[in-house]
Amino acid sequence: MNDERAKLLLIDDDEKLARLLRDYLEPFGYQVDTAHDGRRGLAMALENSYSAVILDVMLPGLNGFDVLRELRRSSDVPVLMLTALGDEPDRIAGLEIGADDYLPKTFSTRELLARLRAVIRRSMATARRSPAEGAVSVGGLYIDPETHTATIDGQPMTLTRIEYDMLLALARSAGRVKSREQLLLEVAERDFEAFDRSIDVHISALRKKMGDDSKSPRYIETIRGTGYRMRLPQSEPLA
Repeated sequence: MNDERAKLLLIDDDEKLARLLRDYLEPFGYQVDTAHDGRRGLAMALENSYSAVILDVMLPGLNGFDVLRELRRSSDVPVLMLTALGDEPDRIAGLEIGADDYLPKTFSTRELLARLRAVIRRSMATARRSPAEGAVSVGGLYIDPETHTATIDGQPMTLTRIEYDMLLALARSAGRVKSREQLLLEVAERDFEAFDRSIDVHISALRKKMGDDSKSPRYIETIRGTGYRMRLPQSEPLA
């Protein structure tokens, strides 16, 4: 499916803003459904097939975090969250729950369109990723692109789409450093911005799910001032 024909769900209680965004996006070929409270938005997201959801944090009924939390129990639809300007805790919380990206509510429509296209494109690329790329094994970590699954010491991991893509990117480059800029460009398809903590939040979430310790990492090592590296087993020399 071409992202120019994507069906979107916009959940925002600001009806004027919702109309403006719908009027902006529809000429680009998007079909935009709207909901103005959390419960209605969640019901629509679960009942229909959308290419992406644009989700405001501040909503009546259920707030955006609750909507996202419930949605992630059964759906990996890409979610772009809208947060208050400068409200970093909201952005971090959304990413930890499973948001794919976020924008402050002072966004420009052009930036919204670019971020939206990126999350949809990434979702489509993940869905059609060729099994020929092969499984990756690093120590007790095993990632199988054919089934889009990952296990750690034989135990299945529950990962968001962006966490899975980030883990795969690090594992495929095991032994080599990946800068924050590289990871953000590869996984989120957007440029690194000053003080952007999204990569660090996703890495922290991955470490928790892997049972990894940032101070004495078995897998993901922090390279101070640069980025991250997937460690090779002790028997394998670093590249």
